[in-house]
Amino acid sequence: MKTTTRQRRPAFDREQGVLVAQSLFHTHGYDAVSIADLTQALGVVPPSLYAAYGSKLELFERALQSYIATDFLPLEAILASGGTPSKVLTDLFIAAARHYTRDPVRRGCMVTEAMRADDEKAAAIATKLAGLGVKVIRAYVAANAPASEVDHITDYVLMTLRGISSYACLGYSQGKLVECSKIAGKALDIEFAMANAKSK
Repeated sequence: MKTTTRQRRPAFDREQGVLVAQSLFHTHGYDAVSIADLTQALGVVPPSLYAAYGSKLELFERALQSYIATDFLPLEAILASGGTPSKVLTDLFIAAARHYTRDPVRRGCMVTEAMRADDEKAAAIATKLAGLGVKVIRAYVAANAPASEVDHITDYVLMTLRGISSYACLGYSQGKLVECSKIAGKALDIEFAMANAKSK
């Protein structure tokens, strides 16, 4: 009499699951991704998802952290590239335009777009994580502009980056966004020139 041995299913890879969820959340946004969507993509049942990650919100936070660690715009490297402040920040805009449109499906900055989630807790997590990038940008501006100009130059840079992300999500081409980035940079040329003149 033949005995059959039941094949054991391979162990669930939690880290790979985070990457799968990251792709879903980036593509569709937190609000549009359901537990059913996640379990289908991960190949698990809801109890297994909760056992592995706690909740949809906790999985989302891990996905955002994964995005920041592996796929975030390399702010520090760009800001350390050298050149005048207006050139460096213009280069940042151009890099963002290219970065946010390099994938035809996962467009824009995942963290920036998550800040607009309808779910308040998800939006709060994204806003907190976005603060890391804000600090880096503000520190760069503070090191290169008079104290009186730091706030509004920082706000302008953040507004421009978030606008680039938004328009990338709307389907604008990389070429258009790069050209818009260059135009945005011209305003910084004027702003830094005026700021330097005031400080003399």
